[in-house]
Amino acid sequence: MRFPVSSSRMFQKLNPRIAIVFAIGLALISLTACSSSDDDVAQASAGSLVVYSGRSESLVGPIIEQFGEASGIDVQVKYGGTAELAATLREEGNNTPADVFFAQDPGGLGAVANMLSQLPQDIISAVPDWARASTGAAWVGISGRARVVVYNRDKVSEADLPSDLRDLADPQWKGRVGWAPANASFQTMVTAMRSAWGEQATRDFMADLKSNDPKEYPKNTPIVAATAAGEIDVGLVNHYYLHRFIQEDGEDFAARNHFMRDAGPGSLVMVSGAGILNEADNRENAEKFLRFMVSTVAQQYFASQTFEYPLVEGVNTHRLLPPIAGLNGPDIDVADLADVAGTQSLLRDLGIIP
Repeated sequence: MRFPVSSSRMFQKLNPRIAIVFAIGLALISLTACSSSDDDVAQASAGSLVVYSGRSESLVGPIIEQFGEASGIDVQVKYGGTAELAATLREEGNNTPADVFFAQDPGGLGAVANMLSQLPQDIISAVPDWARASTGAAWVGISGRARVVVYNRDKVSEADLPSDLRDLADPQWKGRVGWAPANASFQTMVTAMRSAWGEQATRDFMADLKSNDPKEYPKNTPIVAATAAGEIDVGLVNHYYLHRFIQEDGEDFAARNHFMRDAGPGSLVMVSGAGILNEADNRENAEKFLRFMVSTVAQQYFASQTFEYPLVEGVNTHRLLPPIAGLNGPDIDVADLADVAGTQSLLRDLGIIP
């Protein structure tokens, strides 16, 4: 089974200097990960790798393609939703062709935790404790995404924005909020609510928010676009989508991000992460791929090209973003974000998702 790699139009043309840095960095990683002899380097650069990616091609396609081109590894990528790919992995079981599962959130990784193998210590120790599997070493965080309220700056003053997610259930916000309840990031946020607030308080809030007639969208991107167009006044999204719009449309883009920083689920910093399947046929190349993803080279890509938070020490956050240390997210364990099935059950009970 082959899944061809291609990059999106938005990120297809990387800055040549950045591409050179990627290539040099990959070459150095290849040299340090194996023997220094030419034969060993050639052998280590051969072979293939199958990645199931719950992260969209527009975000990670270019960096995966750079890895393949510089390493000589034939990288095959199957893109899809994280939940969809987790279900596919469970269905395929021991017969899966996947070597690596690159998921949008810890919930997707937790759904297939029994299919993921332990990782070498040098890979997992590259990121902070909170950004990797807390029980064992079955997956490692790749980048951070903060939850924010995106708002239309022509229609809403930042001083009038909520300081707590629960404020959005107030009648003053009726019909003015956009959400994407079927989206994995939204469901991860609700999972964080269940951990921080408890089941009943989360259920009550979600019921109240639903009764406030939020407008539903399939994912983050159309929420940001709708906010800028004045279709809604505010929306619940991940922070980096706004900056992708500003990069294309310029500073006149009407939407901006509001970081709540209230130590609640609305300030949640989620990690995308990746693990290696127990049945991986290309284990060596899979480890090489993860080492690259937590290297300075790849982390700088996420910081500068996709506006995400790097997780590796020494890589600077994009200048447009507040430091990750100041976001004041909820005090919950990353393992608490794995119970997405419980969140989906709650949302179905309330008639929020089918």
